[in-house]
Amino acid sequence: IYCRVSSEDQVINGHSLSEQEERLRKLCEYKEYEIAGLYIYKGLSAKDVNRPQFQRMLDDVKSGKINRIVALKLDRITRSIADLEKLVQFLEENKCSLECAYEEINTSNSNGRFFIRMLTILAQLEIERCSERTLIGLSGALKQKHTPACPYGYMKDNKKLIINEDTAPTIKRIFDEYINGKSACKIAKEFTNDKVDNRTWGSTTIDKILTNRIYIGEYEAGKYSKTQKQVLIE
Repeated sequence: IYCRVSSEDQVINGHSLSEQEERLRKLCEYKEYEIAGLYIYKGLSAKDVNRPQFQRMLDDVKSGKINRIVALKLDRITRSIADLEKLVQFLEENKCSLECAYEEINTSNSNGRFFIRMLTILAQLEIERCSERTLIGLSGALKQKHTPACPYGYMKDNKKLIINEDTAPTIKRIFDEYINGKSACKIAKEFTNDKVDNRTWGSTTIDKILTNRIYIGEYEAGKYSKTQKQVLIE
């Protein structure tokens, strides 16, 4: 039995871990499956398969302990077409199948394998469409000078980003010092020793400021996203 849940899932869909486990145990009891193990993962998305419990389950498949994985829905397993293809191939090689309660998926036959691929394609499409909608909304907000975050040296005024006159000189000094040849590490040490803005400074903080394009009037949408393409919005 494989169960995965994020905070969003619990709020929106009510798919708590305990509820998933209970439903899947009932399914196994009804179909007379012997439960070889319970693999539970909480809090991360299914964008990739680098999940400890998921990898432990695959190890048990490889060792022959498991011959069928039972999950509530396909998106509990993965939302990546590439990862799904690898998984289906891996399960075939190790004489194991995947069964999903809600979608009535069973990869033990060719029809089931075809159906699971189609569902994953639709799930991938929804992720990409959601990213596009988010980007459109973000672009519109930024045109109104509304930003999701408030970088150092700025402050929010009615959702708009404006210069913070108290901390702006610090930002200007950071860039001046860097242009004059000082490293981020040296700047951080000097700032800490001088008690600039009454805080401790680290080189990582200085680096982030120096590489944040907001200071030249550009917002990097999707900078840390694994699925969304990075876009610069003026």
